[in-house]
Amino acid sequence: MFIPDKVAAAKKINEFLQAVVTHGGLRFKYRIVVDPPIPEDRDWEKPEILVDFSGPDSTLLLDRGGELLRALELLALEMLRLPSGEHEKISFDCQNHRAQRIHELRMAASVAAEKVRKTGTPYQFSPMSSRERRIVHLALREEADLITQSEGEGMRRCLVVYPKDHKGAVKPATRTLP
Repeated sequence: MFIPDKVAAAKKINEFLQAVVTHGGLRFKYRIVVDPPIPEDRDWEKPEILVDFSGPDSTLLLDRGGELLRALELLALEMLRLPSGEHEKISFDCQNHRAQRIHELRMAASVAAEKVRKTGTPYQFSPMSSRERRIVHLALREEADLITQSEGEGMRRCLVVYPKDHKGAVKPATRTLP
C-alpha cells in the first residue's frame, strides 16, 4: 500500500507543523522530503514522506526518548487518517535520533539473543512501539536457533525472544530499554 497523493499529504503535514511551531512558540525548523532516498542497509523502514527537524529547540523533541517527536508524528498520522499498517510511510526524525535508536535496538537484540542462548530462558523486552518491535524482529530474523514473538495488548505489547525448541511457560527475564 502507498499514500495516494504524497504531495497533498506533505502539504497537510506542513500546515500542521507551521501551526505547532507558531502557536507553540517553538524554535525549530523542519524539512519535508517526499520519496526520500533510503540507504541500502535500512530494510526496516521505507518512508514515503520524511520530516527532519533541526534548530535550538530540537532537544525538546528528543527529551524523554523522543516522546514529543513521536507525538507529533502520531498526530500527523491521525490527521492524514492512515491505517496503522501504513504508519511506516511517514517518518519524523531529529538529529539522526531514529538511526541512533535503531542501533540501540539492534544492540539490545544481540544482547538478548546471547542471553537466551546462554540460559535457554526466554527474554522479554519492555513494552515498545510496533516500529521498534519490528526492528528487533528483523535484527534477529536470521538467527535459526531463536524465535521472536510479540505478546501483550496495546501499550503493554512487548517482544519476547525464545529458544527455537522452547516448551513450557517459563517467565522470561525482563529488560528495560534505554
